[in-house]
Amino acid sequence: MTRDELCRRSRPSVAAPSFVPVRITETQSGRAVSHWVIENCLHWQLDVTFQEDQSRIRKEHADANFSSLRRVALKLLKNNHTRKVGAKSKRLLAALDKDYLAEVLLGK
Repeated sequence: MTRDELCRRSRPSVAAPSFVPVRITETQSGRAVSHWVIENCLHWQLDVTFQEDQSRIRKEHADANFSSLRRVALKLLKNNHTRKVGAKSKRLLAALDKDYLAEVLLGK
């Protein structure tokens, strides 16, 4: 199963990751799995949209600051429903069209 399929499923996978201790209850392991599915999906989306893994920003707190900015930008792009394209395409459209950029930033 690919990472994309895991992100699109309505229920998270019931298979526990190898780092989860054996002594926890089934409900706790389900919570841990669902948490990591959400984290992995968000990271995958950030990597696809902003190529976050390729980022060379390392100085002081710049990496954390840019990560926060990327998450805010991704939320703004996802909340805009005027165009039926992906977040990466919306980002390109916002860079090329100032009116569309205003729509995304102002939430119109």
